[in-house]
Amino acid sequence: MTGSDQPLARRLGTGDAVVIGLGAMIGAGIFVALGPAARAAGAGLLIGLAVAAVVAFCNATSSARLAALYPASGGTYLYGRKRLGDFWGYLAGWAFVVGKTASCAAMALTVGAYVWPGYAHAIAAVTVLALTAVNCTGVQKSARLTRVIVTIVLVVLAAVVVTLFGAEGSALSHIDVTDARVGGVLQSAGLLFFAFAGYARIATLGEEVRDPARVIPRAIPLALGIALTVYAAVAVAVLAVLGPDRLADAVAPLSEAAQAAGAHWLVPVVRVGAAVAALGALLALLLGVSRTTLAMARDRHLPHVLAAVHPRSQVPQRAELLIGLVVAVLAATADLRSAIGFSSFGVLIYYAIANVSALTLRSDEGRPAPPIPVLGVLGCVVLAFALPSASVVSGAAVIAVGAAVYGLRRACRAPGANSR
Repeated sequence: MTGSDQPLARRLGTGDAVVIGLGAMIGAGIFVALGPAARAAGAGLLIGLAVAAVVAFCNATSSARLAALYPASGGTYLYGRKRLGDFWGYLAGWAFVVGKTASCAAMALTVGAYVWPGYAHAIAAVTVLALTAVNCTGVQKSARLTRVIVTIVLVVLAAVVVTLFGAEGSALSHIDVTDARVGGVLQSAGLLFFAFAGYARIATLGEEVRDPARVIPRAIPLALGIALTVYAAVAVAVLAVLGPDRLADAVAPLSEAAQAAGAHWLVPVVRVGAAVAALGALLALLLGVSRTTLAMARDRHLPHVLAAVHPRSQVPQRAELLIGLVVAVLAATADLRSAIGFSSFGVLIYYAIANVSALTLRSDEGRPAPPIPVLGVLGCVVLAFALPSASVVSGAAVIAVGAAVYGLRRACRAPGANSR
């Protein structure tokens, strides 16, 4: 038996929520986005990191206030519908689902690339199916697994930072941001934003968090602050060893930095850490996408059959299974780098809608200081259109398709549409 309107169990505390957010962020950025960001801005990626962090903070603040007021699954899909109207909520949900489905594929491919490069696509698809099975058993088990993964990754990254800063070839003089171009910095910020977007998992799990009005506003900024500290330390350490030019050309930046520093023992450790980090990110991403799918299915923006919640595990198993199958197919066929830009575009549009939604809050509803959501909206729009042109074109096309589908469905439902 399943129930389409059965609520999800509130089993997650602050620690669990922070860990799920970290699991989504750490794997996405450290091992994937540093190289493309360096190609865009050189050492100026550090400025881009700061810009991305500011935009992410604004988004996190707006999301936290909205999630505390509306503690149910769906994230900005729900907030947009409540504050701006059905269309904007739908558009946010569409942008999130398509953008984060690409993110899931990217993380799965990262696992495959580090575990067995010659069979990266096959490993990626199998990984997605295995984690989908884990998610279907219950969110608490997913949170416990994510906690183990985050611990391992943080230990590996700490070892990388300490080793690189202590290496003979390490020199902070390699880091010169004076030649950074504004366009390159903004593009690097857009790419690095991909690394910060994991805190959305906390908001989309709002229906499963205990005391959401207290837990969510604490968990989101805490997870973001930890991730920023880790990102900054690793980025500076890698730049100090490789310099911006070598980092821009590096396929596996942390592994190449370890080799350049003469720490050959660290290379296999980094490979394992990268695979584990991507695994943790994928686990949390699958959770978030399935919960937004659940919320959209409840409102019949997606097939209502996906709104079923299993009575024993109390998770949306049909949504979990569908998303898992779609991601597995993408992971078996997609390109890793193109997925990053496409995902960033979709997620930035999603957060732009979140910030506009936060602007409509009253003071008694926990409205943030107005400059925060205003800066968030502007930052999201600027970074989205500063991304590589291919990402902007493909992302905008998919968003337009979603809007067109919504319009067609509304037209078909209009009075008299079926009477002709």
